[in-house]
Amino acid sequence: MKSGIRPGGLWVFCEQSESGVRSVSFELLGQAARLAPAMKTAVTAVLVGGTGTGARAASLAAYGADSALCVEDDALNRPDELRCAGELAALVEAYRPAALLLGATAFGRSLAPRLAARLNTGLTADCTALDVDPNTGLLLQTRPAFGGNIMATIVCLDSRPQMATVRPKVFAAPAPDPTRRCAVVVERPAAPESPVELIERIAAGGEINIGDADVLVSVGQGIGGAENIALAKRIAKALRGALSASRPMVDAGLIPYARQVGQTGKTVSPRLYIALGISGAVQHMAGVAAQTIVAVNTDPDAPIFRYAHYAVRCDCGAFLRETLEKLGG
Repeated sequence: MKSGIRPGGLWVFCEQSESGVRSVSFELLGQAARLAPAMKTAVTAVLVGGTGTGARAASLAAYGADSALCVEDDALNRPDELRCAGELAALVEAYRPAALLLGATAFGRSLAPRLAARLNTGLTADCTALDVDPNTGLLLQTRPAFGGNIMATIVCLDSRPQMATVRPKVFAAPAPDPTRRCAVVVERPAAPESPVELIERIAAGGEINIGDADVLVSVGQGIGGAENIALAKRIAKALRGALSASRPMVDAGLIPYARQVGQTGKTVSPRLYIALGISGAVQHMAGVAAQTIVAVNTDPDAPIFRYAHYAVRCDCGAFLRETLEKLGG
């Protein structure tokens, strides 16, 4: 194989945007680098894109890639799941990796099942943990199951590659090591042109991305009404953070979906997560990877207290008012 890219590798699909490689790709490369020794293999960053993709690929060595494999062509400048799936399928058939990781972004969630179907292999979506079986070297893929009530670890015994998507912020991106280098192999496009035609590109609205917030004040059903939600917003502003919520609050129409945390919302990893009136169900906590969790709840048996670094058993309204007073707001 060219430049040492051998069968059995651990691949990471590195999604690109107009501003560069998406941050979830760095997170996955870091985790892949941690898993690769147990799998007795190397990490390959895989990119599909327009002119400049090969040059971008070389920089991924700093995040854990041992090699990079690219398909580069002007026709691949725009996101296209159909074309990208075809190009990735051709690379997989040529190089035969053992496993392939993708970010569970909007694009990745559309791409991954198309690719898995082409390759006739399994796919575990929205993983919250990845590990390696020490006896078999197989990828252990953990995700919420049965409505989020349990955590299931899934193994792809026979089909290859083993495929998994992982949400942004599940793993921390490694600190880049500028001394690392990797070989870059650029392949010619192999897939036919896509039947999809791009008509217009519309910029996303100005809604805050809670996944980028350093502080989150999150409200649940136990928050105690609209007045307390307003107080929570004021605390979030005072802490230079953002307001977020559990799914029931979104389902009730009280908070926009863009602010939902959990299995069916966003995965977040703020420095501080203040959970107000949130019970702490597995479905919600699957999306929380905070450095510090402060839980406020009147129920002494609330599951959230098992995750909390600081547990406050009291009425949310009282907590909010006293906290605002301390903050001078």
